[in-house]
Amino acid sequence: MSLALQLAARFRRSKKQSGFTSFISASSTLGIGLGCAVLIIMLSVMNGFERELRQSLLAYIPHGELFAVDASGLYDWQTMMTAFSNEPEVKQVQPYINATGLMQKGRANKAVELTAIDAQIANQSALISRIPQAQWQQFQINQKGLILGRSIIEKLSLEIGDQVQVLLPKTGTSKLASPDVIWLTLLGEIHLGGELDSFTGFMHLATGAEALEVTTGAKGLQIYYHDPFIASQKTRELGYRLNQHAYMSDWTRTQGHLYQDIQLVRFVVYIALTLVIAVACFNIVSSLVMAVNERQAEIAMLKTMGASNALIMATFVWQGMINGLIGVVFGSIAGVLIAQNLTAIARGFENLFDFTILSGDVYFIDFLPSQLHFADVMLTMVIALLLSVCATLYPALKAAKINPANVLGH
Repeated sequence: MSLALQLAARFRRSKKQSGFTSFISASSTLGIGLGCAVLIIMLSVMNGFERELRQSLLAYIPHGELFAVDASGLYDWQTMMTAFSNEPEVKQVQPYINATGLMQKGRANKAVELTAIDAQIANQSALISRIPQAQWQQFQINQKGLILGRSIIEKLSLEIGDQVQVLLPKTGTSKLASPDVIWLTLLGEIHLGGELDSFTGFMHLATGAEALEVTTGAKGLQIYYHDPFIASQKTRELGYRLNQHAYMSDWTRTQGHLYQDIQLVRFVVYIALTLVIAVACFNIVSSLVMAVNERQAEIAMLKTMGASNALIMATFVWQGMINGLIGVVFGSIAGVLIAQNLTAIARGFENLFDFTILSGDVYFIDFLPSQLHFADVMLTMVIALLLSVCATLYPALKAAKINPANVLGH
């Protein structure tokens, strides 16, 4: 152990240190530890939301969409679907028709966005896992079948097997005309979470094509990628290969605000809690300045015995670093332990106080997610230690400038 570290440890253990200096020193250690713990927990929560966004929401909604400008639909979509499916980045391609209309059951009505899909092709998608298997099998064999989001079913007080009336705007005319009306049978319920449950519905592709007069059989193609975060670039690349005018869209246009909100909160949290750690480190400055004033006689005696300015500076740098290191280590350990068990802890608080942190009716998940990345832990520890070192420089320079003659002469 170096002489500077031995002196720093002895200064910290000395009973000569005043109670107020000890309090300031302890508060700085506690503040740094608390800042590190909260920063690690909050970053883990943001990581958890990003993981759930990728695995929950983006697993079920299309990552990219190409749909024809022409009301008759997308020409030769079967060939394009085969070509796009052979792309290594593409996981699945399926034809679809979007139909926005009004659903009625008795006097109740609800705006709904129906997607007409090919049941055989959709059978290979992850979407099916959100629908009871028996209900999906019934939908496959009934061309007039309908699957609706849970919130729509609750809003209209529907039950499986009910007949519902769907009013669709008449296409292919600029004149005001009465809507097309089709009758469909509710065969299944889908639960995606959040707002998606309040307007999502599925019907058969052939039924949608007939009702909306899409003569080609499909209005466009929905594309799922292995990595949803390439959707914006890859969808445009595929769209330029179409031989007709088409609109191009991807999930960043429809659900991208969720991802942007997560990144914004992550950035704000990082800045805010780093400043909290910095404020805690300022207490190290205060405690070390007071320690230097209290130990002027000891510093003067060390200098008369040949101690260099570098040794004096190193002693107080080490003293401040020890406070910071204790806070960083214990704060990081607490942050890691809480982050790894945060979901269970949140569930426990919900059960204990009978409240819900995240409502499944509003958000796409109904629990508090957490995913610990040790890179975040290491970065937090490094930043806290660097701030602790910076906080020791001024008191250490002040200690090195003490003149033994002025101190011992009194």
